[in-house]
Amino acid sequence: MSQTYTQQPKQTQYAAIGLIIGCVVFGLGSLIVAHVDVGGYAMAFWRLAISGVVFTLLAVLFKQRMPSNISIQNHRKALIYGCLSGAFLGIDLALWHESIYAVGPGISTLLNSLQIFFLAALGFLIFKERQTLVQLVSLFIALAGVVLIASPEFANNHHAAYGFITGIVSASMLAASMTFIRLTHQAAPTPIFVLMRRISLGGSLAMLLPMLILDKGQILPQSLAELGWILVYGTVMQCLAWGLIAYSIPKLSLTVTGLLLLTEPLAALVIDYFWLYKPINEVQWTGAVLTMFAIYLGSLKPQALRQNTKMRRYRFFSRFYRRK
Repeated sequence: MSQTYTQQPKQTQYAAIGLIIGCVVFGLGSLIVAHVDVGGYAMAFWRLAISGVVFTLLAVLFKQRMPSNISIQNHRKALIYGCLSGAFLGIDLALWHESIYAVGPGISTLLNSLQIFFLAALGFLIFKERQTLVQLVSLFIALAGVVLIASPEFANNHHAAYGFITGIVSASMLAASMTFIRLTHQAAPTPIFVLMRRISLGGSLAMLLPMLILDKGQILPQSLAELGWILVYGTVMQCLAWGLIAYSIPKLSLTVTGLLLLTEPLAALVIDYFWLYKPINEVQWTGAVLTMFAIYLGSLKPQALRQNTKMRRYRFFSRFYRRK
């Protein structure tokens, strides 16, 4: 009994550390994007193509395959939804890269984190999930924060409009990608490495034509160093960082998860300011803090989930007392 109670805090502590490391490493990926002379769509293609190879090897190594007891129709749905999730992820990454080039890693990553609000909107439209008052208030706080960040940027940066548009649209594409992951699991239970392989395949195929048209002349790395950084971007940022985040989130409460996920835009802002020497004034820092606070509020557990949690607790205790 005592071992169970001592192991639980340790697992939570390790999960929190893993989530922080995953978010910080993920934020460091923006630094690679800013320094490698490859187009935004090409970077998205190479990231997903490299991760596709890695996840294929992992699926073979761990012998993961689709369950044999599902129907052909559900198997087909899961395959299509998984590839569509990858296509939206590819668009998300490409637009995020374009936003990095325009307004820097810090602001672009913060804008991309607004996917929580698009995810809530899609949850309401597709899954009929009700939104809490706190989540609605957080949306207005986020808008105020974005306005504070944008106003000085528009005054000093000719590419600010493009950077903000691509950053916000990338957030909506990330939300769509996550929605299709949920639809995939509803169609058929899909092992993690098989799912990530399909996501990588769908994303790299979706980026192939835009890369050839829009990034002409900036598709291939120009040196061995750039090739190495692209390999790091595809393996460490897409596989390791995502793996740590996916491993840690189920082991933590949603409140703690929402708070720790803010380390990603925070790390990107710090990198942007101290490493890339991007001027960020007090108004923009205030807007960043407001936006991150809004993202945290938006990530809190909805009322419907709280009711489900209470119902699960009631069922657990009712079974417990019946046994006694």
